[in-house]
Amino acid sequence: MKMPKRVKFSSRDITRVSLFTALAIASAVIVRLGTGTMVVPFSLLPMVALLSGMILGSKLGAVSMFIYVLLGLIGVPVFASPPYGGFTYILKPTFGFLLGFILASWLSGKVIESGKGLLRDYFLASLLGLLTIYLVGLPYLYLILNFYLGKSTDVVGVLKLGFFPFIIPDVIKSIISSLSAKAIVTRLESIGIGKTQSL
Repeated sequence: MKMPKRVKFSSRDITRVSLFTALAIASAVIVRLGTGTMVVPFSLLPMVALLSGMILGSKLGAVSMFIYVLLGLIGVPVFASPPYGGFTYILKPTFGFLLGFILASWLSGKVIESGKGLLRDYFLASLLGLLTIYLVGLPYLYLILNFYLGKSTDVVGVLKLGFFPFIIPDVIKSIISSLSAKAIVTRLESIGIGKTQSL
């Protein structure tokens, strides 16, 4: 039987992945200092997730967000709201958004990898990534509220909690992410570093 090919990470890959994982943790800490008591707190994490995919590439970007989520699930207090970590966090209404960050990072990276490196590619990548976060996070929010917490909440109620207050700020974040990622990648290429290759 043919053995599966082992995935190898370069030291540069590990450094960049670690950087974005650290940025995700820092973003969560900022939320704690401000709006951590909200059901769905305002957060810079969507921006970090989008940037990770567009700068690192689809697979490394997703790995950086996966490591962030994994650290929290094994008990490291890296999440934005109580209990801040532990496997029981999967029962939090907002956990679906964390899963969405992983998928959004992967998708935004894929769009950039399949594009021509134009600014419009970055705009498309960030907007599709943002849409992915909501497509994963909102149904999860609905399920936890209704079937675990026993708080009868219809679709409109879920949108009021997790969509309407955040969509405009998140679109602004996605635009900023697009411009920032394009500038960073262009700068890296100009000094001969270039984008991290996808695995």
